[in-house]
Amino acid sequence: MSENIIIMGGGVIGLSVAFELQRRGCSTTVLEIARCGGQASGAAAGMLAPYSENVEGPDPFFQLCLDSLRLYLSWIKGIREQSAIPFQYSESGSLYLTYHEADRLALEGRLLWQRQHGSTGTIVDGAALFDMEPLLSRQVKAALYTPEESHLYAPDYVRALEDGCRTLGVAIHDELGGVSVEQWRDGIVLAAKDGRRFEGDRLVVCSGAWAQELAGTFGIPLPIYPIRGQICAYAFDEVNAAHNGQAVRHMLFGNQGYLVAKANGTLVCGASEDVAGFDTTVTERGIERLRGWNKLAVPMLESRVPFHQWAGLRPSTQDGYPFLGELDHTAQVMFAAGHYRNGILLSPITAKLVADRIQNNALPSYYPYFSPRRFAIS
Repeated sequence: MSENIIIMGGGVIGLSVAFELQRRGCSTTVLEIARCGGQASGAAAGMLAPYSENVEGPDPFFQLCLDSLRLYLSWIKGIREQSAIPFQYSESGSLYLTYHEADRLALEGRLLWQRQHGSTGTIVDGAALFDMEPLLSRQVKAALYTPEESHLYAPDYVRALEDGCRTLGVAIHDELGGVSVEQWRDGIVLAAKDGRRFEGDRLVVCSGAWAQELAGTFGIPLPIYPIRGQICAYAFDEVNAAHNGQAVRHMLFGNQGYLVAKANGTLVCGASEDVAGFDTTVTERGIERLRGWNKLAVPMLESRVPFHQWAGLRPSTQDGYPFLGELDHTAQVMFAAGHYRNGILLSPITAKLVADRIQNNALPSYYPYFSPRRFAIS
């Protein structure tokens, strides 16, 4: 008899956990207070770039991100087998840009340890760099090219994931307005705002920044906070046409932001971050900060105005690591929340680790680093 597992939260992490558990034979129910994928998931730029976004060294979080990247081809194959909704997945590679000769040494040091962890990256400069990206500012002195990195179009990916869940038989209840945990020590009982009750054998909390509201329920500190990430997009079809569809060929990273071209003819730029509670208002200051970096990377953007601006809430924990694991040895309650700006990237590995723990499979050595109890006083 399969277990009945309730998943609290219908963002990319909750849907991914449901998808994996359902195809492993569990019976899963997703409870979402708003729309599935309506918060950080649908607002994300969809970059799968563990090397570019982890620049300090191969810590446990980098290992988690890298393992997830390596799962991606088989992961999206599984989703596409269950869903008729197409989504862009581009193995574009990335360029991490520097503007000063003195920064080259830092690139070389980063490349050294990244090659020990699977990167085939190289440092490119001069004519070779501008052949790769003709629109780059000539102020760029060098870039770290990482072929392994890729990106997808997050809104369509999340829709396909939800559709795949439904095809597999996942019960999805969204627009609930609110969900509370009524019982969790001896069986799981959750109540929706409209009075409906949901019972299960296990609970997986995937509610992002809202997971902090459960600290009192479970009696442990859950320092997880919403960080507003503001993003803008340029209409880039005419530029693509002028450059044979190759106006921006790679993801472009720098220490102030990123640019990534999508198949729908847009160039997405992010992310300007600030602390604003649960406010998703777009601010002039936040977008202007992005535009300032954009023109440094691609000068022709100085004369262009973004046609679309939006913001999403990124769930950030106090130490930057997600909460991933069980409350106690029974794993009756598990957490998969606080993925900050890496929810899309970490969706396959999170789903795998939650399912492996529930099925008592072997877990990687870094797994304990992400325990949801790590801030509790022993």
